[in-house]
Amino acid sequence: MRDVAVIGVDMTQFGRYEDKSIEELAVTPVIGALKDAGIQWKAVEAAYVGHEYQGLAAGQRILAGVGASGIPITNIENACSAGATAFREAYLMIALGMYDIVLALGCEKMDRGLIQQLPDDTWRTLGTDLIPSQFALIARWHMEKYGTTREQFAKVAVKAHRNGVLNPYAQYRKEETVEEVLDSRMISDPITLLMCCPTGDGAAAAILCSMEKAGQFTTNPVKVAASALNSMIYTEGIGTQNFGSCIPSAQSIITVSAREAYEQAGLGPEDLDVVELHDAFATSELIHYEELDLCKAGEGGRLIDEGAVDLGGRIPVNPSGGLLAKGHPLGATGVAQIVEIVWQLRGVCGDRQVEGAKVGLAEVAGTAGVNATHILTR
Repeated sequence: MRDVAVIGVDMTQFGRYEDKSIEELAVTPVIGALKDAGIQWKAVEAAYVGHEYQGLAAGQRILAGVGASGIPITNIENACSAGATAFREAYLMIALGMYDIVLALGCEKMDRGLIQQLPDDTWRTLGTDLIPSQFALIARWHMEKYGTTREQFAKVAVKAHRNGVLNPYAQYRKEETVEEVLDSRMISDPITLLMCCPTGDGAAAAILCSMEKAGQFTTNPVKVAASALNSMIYTEGIGTQNFGSCIPSAQSIITVSAREAYEQAGLGPEDLDVVELHDAFATSELIHYEELDLCKAGEGGRLIDEGAVDLGGRIPVNPSGGLLAKGHPLGATGVAQIVEIVWQLRGVCGDRQVEGAKVGLAEVAGTAGVNATHILTR
């Protein structure tokens, strides 16, 4: 396996672009990432495009905007992990020696309101009719088992919106108080409206390159130190775990992916300087602290209370504002997390910069039990 670097990144601000097609929206960060890498489109040997709802051959339609060069373009649907999976495929193709320079693109345009759902029979198979209810049950279980409070969950949303104010790429840039979060409309107890991520439109792109070739374009490449992808686990007596958070930490797909990534990178959670994780709901972020081994089981509430995950804290989480403030155009999210980590490791994030960041983790989970975790280093 060859070492792989990220040499160029870019993304759109997440939001609503009702006047733009997916082709117009998504080609912009591709051009930006090429410029950031200092290469032309003709240097790219393959492309992987993650999306959920963009229809037939979306990658081909989008990338026609930079040139019909005949390269292999692969479209990937993998729930919320689609973009992260596209990034992983690009990484693997370079690591295995198939290509030297590959594009990973994540993109999405979404309808307003709840995420477009699968047929009813499919959702019954997954064990839930509404995603917020699933996460509400997980939160209630955590509250009952560990004494976690609504206020602690609310503090996660407060942190996200505080960070989002500092991020020009965030969909929402307005601070919220604990009281405002708790008083917002109840969605599924204890989850309120301001504890839920918004849907929207957006795109993010990354140019990956073999480390040996990266020196031709940059003196400070960001290394992809680990890439892990896992899916649902069957546990005897419990059944198939779609999200993994209601069973012992060692069995969670999030923990499985994280520990696999730590092993690949030769690092541990104590070595992380910055984390971008999948906070589709404020409740899930707090539990992911534990599943990523940032703290012990049951100590997520203490971590948010102590400010350990704030900017300036021991392990800043979601300095971008996360999904709660930055937004969650499904297919774009995984690559956008990579973009933020690359920017953090380069030290170019301005007011939201994590000082001295050298090691970053990006983690994204998807419906039906998909999880991708990447570790990047300088």
